[in-house]
This record gives sequence, structure tokens and C-alpha cells, in this order.
Amino acid sequence: MVVTSRARPEDTQAVPAAHSVDLCKTYGAGQAAVHALAGVTLSFERGRFTAVMGPSGSGKSTLMHCMAGLDRPTSGKSFVGDLDIGALDDGGLTRLRRDRIGFVFQSFNLVPTLTAAENITLPAALAGTKVDRDWLGYLTEQLGITDRLTHRPSELSGGQQQRVACARALINKPDLIFADEPTGNLDSNASAELLGFLKRSVTELGQSIVMVTHDPRGAAYADRVVFLADGAVVGELQQPTADSVLERMRTLGA
Repeated sequence: MVVTSRARPEDTQAVPAAHSVDLCKTYGAGQAAVHALAGVTLSFERGRFTAVMGPSGSGKSTLMHCMAGLDRPTSGKSFVGDLDIGALDDGGLTRLRRDRIGFVFQSFNLVPTLTAAENITLPAALAGTKVDRDWLGYLTEQLGITDRLTHRPSELSGGQQQRVACARALINKPDLIFADEPTGNLDSNASAELLGFLKRSVTELGQSIVMVTHDPRGAAYADRVVFLADGAVVGELQQPTADSVLERMRTLGA
């Protein structure tokens, strides 16, 4: 069976999977103002695995939330493909997050009353679309959870729950996956399995992934690492290793 990711018209037009232009996010006002993002202009290329790193409070999660339509910036623009997120109303944002973006979070966010299979197919159910059974079978086989599909989250290990969450993020074949500390609650073996799958989904299926992480070993799975400090981009590494990432993070005081 040959399984491919869903292509969109702009795929052939060299449009990034996502990009921001002078993105700012400020909380509070006056002397109490906190500038979580201070004019970030950044592109995430299609078919690449990008890690975002930086010290605590550097703006990593804020950047992801603004670029994924989970939060609105104070100023600047953010795009998914060629779609300006800032131009969308609440309904448009809901459709964007449902149809074009997949999310994997540290906390899994599975529905406890649903089985693993029902959690995975929930985005398709909410969208009113038919589940691609071949794609579902491919995902669950690759993630090693085929024999766990009738189990509820409480009956799964942390690693199994995160793999269910990963399959859920991919079930609608979105343009882009945002992962916020996806291995934060996993042991080293489960982390390696999940990161290996994310890497394969990029190299074999052409998926685009942006992962916020604090772990140099996790970042070494990426093709590129972007570093933030004080809400601004301060550097990047191509083809990173754990050692090169760790050395760069030391210079940032992380």
C-alpha cells in the first residue's frame, strides 16, 4: 500500500508551510507590559522538521500559539500557507485548526470516555468527513498502537497515549503539525519512538512539523533548529546534533 500526504494547490508555488511577519505579542500595559514576542519574522518550510528552542520565557510557546491561530498577536501577521490568519473570524479560525493544522501537546488532551480509535478519528467526525481507513491503518501500524485501539486513555501508558494523540493530529492529513513539548511527559524510550515517527513522517510523507522543545536530544531529530531569546529570533542551526544544540543553548543562558 502506498500512502501519501494530501497535497494542496500552493504546494507547487514554493509557499512556506507557515510564516510570520514582524509578529509581536504584548501582555499588560505601561511599565508592567511583557513583550512575549518582539517582532518575529520567520518561515517554516514545507516538508521539513523544525525545532524551536530557547530559555524559559523566550516566547517559544507564544510563537507557536500565534502562528497556529490559538492566540492572536498584538501586531504583525501570521500565515499558514498563503492564508492570512489575522483575516479570519472565529469560524474561519476553527476551520483552519480543524482542517489544516494538527496539534500534539505535552498533556495528550485525549477524551477519557472515548476509545483510542475514537480519539484518533475525532477530528474527522467533527469535520463531518469520512475517515480514510487505509491511512488510519498506516498510522496506527507505524505508531505501534493497532492492538490498543479499543482501549480508553486510562488503560494506556503515557507513551501509548501520546502516540494516539500523534495519530489524531495526522488523521486529516493537515498541512502542518505543531508539537508543543510532545515528549515532556515521556520516558527516554517512548520519546525516541515518538520523535522517530515524527521524523519519518517528514522524510517519507513530506509532512511539515514545528516542534517546541527544551531537549537538545529531541531537537537533534529536526532538520533545523530556531533559537529564541527575549521574544526574538537570535539564531538557527541546520542539521543539528545534540552537542551543537547544547552548545548554542549554553550561549543563550538556558
